Parts: sequence; structure tokens; C-alpha cells
Amino acid sequence: MIKGAETFSLDWLDYIAIISYFIILAVIGIWTGRKEKTESQDYFLAGRSLPWYVVGSSFIASNISTEHFIGMIGAAFVYGVCVAASEWGNVLSFSILIWIFIPFLLASRVFTTPEFMERRFHPILRQFFAILTIISNVVVFLAAVLYGGGLALENLFGWNLWFSIISLAVVAGSWAIYGGLKSVAWTDFFTVIVMIIGGLMVTIMGLDMLSGDSHSIVDGWNIMIEKNQAQAGIWKEVVEKNAYNLARTDTYDRLSLIQPVTHQTTPWPSLIFGLFSVSIWYNVINQFMIQRVLGAKDMYHARMGIVLAGYMKVIMPIIIVLPGMILFARYPEVMQLSWEEIPREADKGYIHMLQTLIPAGLRGLFLAALFGAIQSTVNSVLNSTATVFTLDIYKQWISPKASEKKLVFMGMISSIFILVISIVIAGFINRLSDGLFIYVQSLYTFFAPPFSAVFVLGILWRRINGPGAVAAVFFGFLFGFAMKFYVMTFENHPLWIEPFANQGIINWGACAIVCIVVSLMTKPPRPEQVTDQLTFNWKKLNMFSYLGNHWYTSVITWWSLFVILILGMVIIFSGHVL
Repeated sequence: MIKGAETFSLDWLDYIAIISYFIILAVIGIWTGRKEKTESQDYFLAGRSLPWYVVGSSFIASNISTEHFIGMIGAAFVYGVCVAASEWGNVLSFSILIWIFIPFLLASRVFTTPEFMERRFHPILRQFFAILTIISNVVVFLAAVLYGGGLALENLFGWNLWFSIISLAVVAGSWAIYGGLKSVAWTDFFTVIVMIIGGLMVTIMGLDMLSGDSHSIVDGWNIMIEKNQAQAGIWKEVVEKNAYNLARTDTYDRLSLIQPVTHQTTPWPSLIFGLFSVSIWYNVINQFMIQRVLGAKDMYHARMGIVLAGYMKVIMPIIIVLPGMILFARYPEVMQLSWEEIPREADKGYIHMLQTLIPAGLRGLFLAALFGAIQSTVNSVLNSTATVFTLDIYKQWISPKASEKKLVFMGMISSIFILVISIVIAGFINRLSDGLFIYVQSLYTFFAPPFSAVFVLGILWRRINGPGAVAAVFFGFLFGFAMKFYVMTFENHPLWIEPFANQGIINWGACAIVCIVVSLMTKPPRPEQVTDQLTFNWKKLNMFSYLGNHWYTSVITWWSLFVILILGMVIIFSGHVL
């Protein structure tokens, strides 16, 4: 069992670190948000004024949460290095975002992605996408993040889970409600620095712990690799015992990114087709991520921001995957528990490392890093959810003639209600049989495919129309439910249909077929639905403008190096193919 110290005491230096963090955060949030309450563009898109280093930092800070520090570390403990694919696999979607989608989305001048759905397809799709965006943001992101953070505080300090969740929600959501996107983005810039420093130090201390008396990081690394190879002792025994649960196979390679088609979290098709089923939805049409790009100063700052985010994705597995592998090397006996108990126990891994590895005086920094992960995601999701509710539901359905001040006020009020609902849901996420990471990832692959399919087809092919898109989206959610019902009900189903990633890929393909067939059977879209702002015109798309004035400031230079680094990591951890 992963057990930490009986108590988690804080030294006076820890309190100084925590208090300093909150003071700096408050100063940044108040200063940057002080003039954000009069125009909706200022409140929801930071007046389109964000520089590239803030765009990139906020993009990553919004993405990193307790799903990573709690969930992904737990998943790496159970499954090994393959969970890093969810980080390194972003090279494809980031590259497409940099070269194709950023010029396209900035030219469209939209506030929200549901707004784009209406202009390109149909008002019904805008409203449905807006509602599903709010639901997914609350259930998948906000509730899960608050639950993970509350669980951390409960395990560290013995606080009541409900009290922990409510405290985190109130403190973390303050800047989103007060200052809008500009406060969120600039506080993210600060918190991502704290997260990276704190996370790297946890990994370094974990390797030092493995090395024993030598206190050598190199020795610790070698021991971690040896134990995760699982070729002898209890490590071999527990991997062989759980191989069928991990990948529905007789053997299992913990050091390979490429896993069998039946792998429960990372089947090999997801490395290729996951771009379409989840990545485009998450990084391009997911409002709380793309809002930073829409708020950039110009195309250059938007592109370089995503390049910076790409470099952070290169190093993120060091922070959120290696600790799980270190814990497996140290506590393999956890894998002797029942399969239902293993994920819940593994989710305690990061908390255990904070309790046992970090000396008094540094714990405040790591608590600040953990809080930073929670605060940045809550801020970002809350701001984007309020944006969608205010502009796509309130303004469209309730008050079309609302003034700019009224829209900003409604954004603040809706943020409060959304936060309250998320708190209630978070308090009941206490029986995650597969762990926090699996909970979040499985919901991604349910919500994403229908919208991803119609978005990609709609911007690439002008013949795709509203009826085709609407039919595909509604079919996709019914089909997604049907697949899950089939897997749970019929024992003789093919094993390759079990992984949620494969279900997402199948659903995406089915939605694409429905969208194409219905579109071809109905009238073509109206001319105003297929303008150059709503569909690709390769001749007019500014793919090669706003790339920087010198080679050392060039988007091409830094993007190329980022791609090379990711490919290097993939090659190193390719392991035995299938």
C-alpha cells in the first residue's frame, strides 16, 4: 500500500512560500483585471492583447490540473510510459493548429466556437454545442479538478472532502469572475512557472530516493528503468498478473509507447487517429483552450504561443509520468491488490511523494504548484464556460439586445452558478473505479468525436451542410451510448472495441460517414455559409505570413525543433512494436 507520513507538517518557511504565492497571484490578478469590466471583448478575449509567452503559458496551465498531478501519475504507476502519449501526441494537433487553424480562426473573428458552428452549419448546432460544452466543462473538467484537489487536501491535512472542494473552488475561481480572460491568462503565466519548478523537483527527489545511499540521479534513473522493465522479482510477477487487465494480452511492456490494439488506455490506433477523434476537439474547438489563441495580439503571437506550449509538452512527462514509474519501482506490491483497488491506490502517489520526499521548508512550494494546477484550470474553464453561456445562450435565447455591461455582468453571475454546480458534482465523484485519469479521458472520447468530425469536414469541404452536420452530431451521441451498452451487455464482444480510445475513433468515422451521406442527399449550403472565413480557401489562407522577422524569432525554426524533439522521444520509447 502507498502510505505517507502520519502527519503533513509545515515549517514557517512553507507558510512564507504559500503566502508569497497568493500575494503575487493577487497582485497579478488585480492589476491585469482592473480595467476588464466594460466591453465583452475585453472581458472574454482580453481585448485580443495577449503576447505569445502568455498565450503559450496559459494554454498549458489551463490543460494541467489534478487530472495530471493526481490522475496521470496514478495512470503511469499502473500502465507505464505509454500514458505520455497523451502529451507527446499533441505534436500533430499543435502543428495543424499552428499552420492551418490559427490563420483560419483569427480570420473568422469569432468569440466562441459555438458561434462558428452556427455561421458554418445551423443555429441548432450552435445551441447543442453550447449546451454540451457547458456540460462537458462542468462534468469533465471543473468537477474532476475540484475533486482531485479536494482529495489531495483531505489526504494531506485530514480536511473534510466537502470543505476542501468548496475552499478550492472559491479561491481558484476568484480571478475568472473578477477580471476575465486577461486576469486568468496572466495569473496562468505565473502559476505555470511554479508548477514546472515544483514538479521537476519532485521527480528529481524521487530519483534520488530510488538511488539509495549513492544519492545519484543517474543511478535512480537506471533503477527506475530496470524495475519498469519488470524482468525479475515482484515487478515481473505483478506485471504478468495484471497483463490481461492492462492490455488483454499475456505479456506487457511498461516502457513502450506503442501498445496492442486492446490496450485499455493507449491502443496503437489512438496514436494516429486520436488526432481526429479527440485532439482537434480538445485543442482547436474546445472553448477553454482556444480562447487563449483568440485573445492573442496577432497571428504571430498566437502561433509562437502554441510553439511554446509544444516545448512544455516535451517536458511534461518528466513531471507527470516519471513520478508514477518511480513509485512503481518503489512500491510494486500495490499491483498485487484487486484490479478495482489498484487505480484508487495509485491516485495517492503524488500525495505520498509530497509527504515522504519533500523536506520541511520546500513543501510550501510544492503545495503552491499543486494549487497552481488546480487554480489555472478552474479559472480557465470557468471563464470559457461563462463566455459560452453568456454569448451563446443568454444573448441568443434570453436577451439579444443586452448591452455590453449587461453581458459582462451576466458573465460574472453565470460563473458563480457554474462554480456552485461543479462543487456539488465534485463532492460525489468519490467512487472512481478506474481512477481519475481514466474517468476524464473516457469522457473526452465520448464528447469529442461528433463535433470533431463535422468541424473538420465542414472547413475542408464546402459541400457539407447544416442538415448533415446536425444529423451526424445527434447520431454520434446515440452511437456512443450504443457502443458502451454493447460492451457492458454482451460478453462475447471483440476485445478491440473495449478501449475507450478505439470507441472514439470508431464513432468519429461513423459520424463522418453520416455527415457526408446526409449532406449529399440534401441541398448544398447557402453561399454565406461557405465563405473564406468559414471554409478553407487554400489560395487565400495566410499560412506563411506572420512567421517572424529573423531566423531566431521564426515560427518555422522553433516549430521544427519542437517536432524533432517529440519524434526523438517517440523513437526512444517505441519499444517492441505490437
